Amino acid sequence: MTDAEIRSKLGQLTDPELGISFDRLGLIKSVQTTSDVIKVEVQLPTPAYPGRERIGDLIGSALSGRKVEVSYSWQVLGRETGGKIGLRIKNVVAVGSGKGGVGKSTTAASLAYGLKHFGAKVGLLDADVYGPSIPLLTGAKGTPIVREVELPTGQKIQRLEPIDADGMKVLSIGFLIRENQAVIWRGPMLHKLLTQFLQETDWGELDYLIIDLPPGTGDVSLTLSQLLGLAGAVVVCTPQKVALLDAIKAISMFDQVKIPVLGIVENMSGDIFGRGGAKAKAEELDLPFLGEIPIDATIRVRGDDGQVGSLYADDNPAKPHLLNITQNIAMQIAKRVILDAPMPSLEIL
Repeated sequence: MTDAEIRSKLGQLTDPELGISFDRLGLIKSVQTTSDVIKVEVQLPTPAYPGRERIGDLIGSALSGRKVEVSYSWQVLGRETGGKIGLRIKNVVAVGSGKGGVGKSTTAASLAYGLKHFGAKVGLLDADVYGPSIPLLTGAKGTPIVREVELPTGQKIQRLEPIDADGMKVLSIGFLIRENQAVIWRGPMLHKLLTQFLQETDWGELDYLIIDLPPGTGDVSLTLSQLLGLAGAVVVCTPQKVALLDAIKAISMFDQVKIPVLGIVENMSGDIFGRGGAKAKAEELDLPFLGEIPIDATIRVRGDDGQVGSLYADDNPAKPHLLNITQNIAMQIAKRVILDAPMPSLEIL
């Protein structure tokens, strides 16, 4: 078979994770045939793609009788809708909840570190102005500085520089106020701060920007929907009914402001609060269930110590759950981008 024939044959295969054809996904980046081997390069839509070896197995089966070498690369797909306010970010993802106390901030920080663990370029924005938790959870310290940036046109502008947390850009009002200082602001001041944190901040080029929203259904989500398009929102809740009632309100809010809901995460899953409530509600609402995070002391201890990122550095009971949720969210983002995009046209080498 020629390279074109091989490409055509592989393009008809179905991705085992997303149920979409290889052609639609643009998975096959290149095909090179020599006298003794067929080399296939697969380009994944996210570094957090789970079980990539299954793609290799499918390719090997489709080309049985020939020696096949499959290599993998990745390029994060994104809507890049932040471009209208000058952002170079492929995917902006909001993490919200209908009420406080469900571990939304811990989940947001864990997701950011999870994506970084897989190799993506990630930023973390704390939009919970009244109760900023990200500085504590990440252990990041310092005061963001304003520096002068020169544009390609020669124009010089002022840009806020995020704090570095283990190689990840982080920004929060918690870096700008005293630890015990209360923020007493009305909606217009919130809008102004969020605009500065997004439009007037040097985030650089990112694959993902995770935004930790305040609890409830207030001004922040509306401001975000007006400023830029989001790749989607993740809703965090605990298993019990009282939390699920408020999670439904958060989902309704995201629907009203045209932010797609990527799915639901069940946090603090276990004996105290029960298990499975969020999964059942996701099925009822026809939304993806993104996974559960067990109620485990390790997460609380690492968060209190400013070491959420260390949950991915060693073996602990929470690690496989967090990795699974990170992968599920990354795949939901990729799926939405792919289904909304035209068929790719890739060169055969």
